[in-house]
Parts: sequence; structure tokens; C-alpha cells
Amino acid sequence: MTAPGNKDANADGPTLVVGLGNPGPRYEGNRHNVGFLVADELADRVGGKFKRHKSGADIAEGRLDGNRVALAKSRSLMNLSGGPVAGAVRFYKVAPESVIVIHDELDLAYGAVRLKRGGGENGHNGLRSISKSLGTRDYLRVRFGVDRPPGRMDPADYVLRDFSRAERSELGFFVDRCADAVSALVAKGLDAAQNEFH
Repeated sequence: MTAPGNKDANADGPTLVVGLGNPGPRYEGNRHNVGFLVADELADRVGGKFKRHKSGADIAEGRLDGNRVALAKSRSLMNLSGGPVAGAVRFYKVAPESVIVIHDELDLAYGAVRLKRGGGENGHNGLRSISKSLGTRDYLRVRFGVDRPPGRMDPADYVLRDFSRAERSELGFFVDRCADAVSALVAKGLDAAQNEFH
């Protein structure tokens, strides 16, 4: 199986798109949960509903611009995302290199979207858990900028706080644009999607 963008690559199965976040109402509006927000937008686009899955994630399946996808949101806390993601990878028989993970990124300006393959986890415990469980860092990442914390605030506290009122006024637009980037990544591959969204 090759990377998303080759229409024959996933003829035997969907592209696995993982939105990172923490489950439950307590965390819904947190910056750390932006991956869930984008996954929810993608589920709306494919007309799918998230359902409990034996992998330990909630899964929604459908077609995104004609391409078959399985959208996943882990039911575990962010720091333990790797187990459910690896379970979904095994269930769908997807190569780790073809998995797309959507996550918050402190080192990008709010709302910026960047796409890449592999690299370090940059202190992101969800990514660290996934890399450990998959045995590789060589999966695709869709990075949603949440900006650096103000002053000397601990980054761990910052990402577990809700978006500010000013941020929320633009959040829907940025989530929509990030979902567009995921769709382009699935349909066209990494290079073409980077050219379009960077």
C-alpha cells in the first residue's frame, strides 16, 4: 500500500484518518482537541456517524471526495492514543505510512495548517504514543496551529484550556480549511497538498 493520493493505493481498504483529542465533555473546547473537531467536520462531509469500534476508537466510514476513508477518534486519553490507533491500523490492514494524524501544534500560528510526513513528536504525547505503538514515526501529520502560550504559562496547561473568545470567532473557518487540507492529502498526495496549503 502506498501513500494517500494514489487512487489504487487503498483499493483494498480505506485511508485511516485519526483526529487527536481527549474524550468527554470536560475537554471538548480545549486546544488539544482540535483534531477531534476536524474529524467531526470530516464525518459531516462523508455523512458518517462515529460508532464504538473494537479497536478502542470511535470510527466513522464514508467517502471523502470519492475516496474511501475511515475516521478515528480514540476513546482513551490523548497520552494513550497509540493503542487504539494501532488497533485500527491492524483492523483496516493499513500501512502506518498511509495513516494521517491531525493534531494541535504549538509552534504554528493560530489557524495555520502544515502537512508533513514523519519527524519528531516535539513534546506531543499523543504523537509519542502513536509512534511507539506503530513502531515508526513515518506517518502523515496534519498540524493545526494553536500558537505558543502567553508569558510563562506551562504549555501542558495551555493546550488543556479552551480556545479564547477571539479564537472561537475564527475557529469554524480554520477547522473547515484544515478539513480541506486533509481531503487534498487523501486525494492528491503529500506534495500536491503541501503546494496547495502551505
